[in-house]
Amino acid sequence: MTEERITETTDSLGRTHTTHTITHGEPAASSGGGARWALVVLALVALVAAVFMFSQMSNAEAAKDTAIAEAAGDVGDAAGQIGDAASEAGAAVKDAVSKPE
Repeated sequence: MTEERITETTDSLGRTHTTHTITHGEPAASSGGGARWALVVLALVALVAAVFMFSQMSNAEAAKDTAIAEAAGDVGDAAGQIGDAASEAGAAVKDAVSKPE
């Protein structure tokens, strides 16, 4: 909608001044076009990338925890083997001492 306004004013000396104003109605709202969709797609890609990165970090953390647990188990097995070897060595020394030559 366009509104046209003409204002005439007369000063104290009798001179007339005319003001011509044209006012246009509210411009039609822009749909945003491709820019809005590009931002939406960019935001979705960033969200998917963030979820992927966080899931990879949690997988790496779980793998690290599993490796530590396996290493601790291996250390426990090695300690058991050392204990068995010490026990066998003790038995061999006892047998050697108790047997007369």
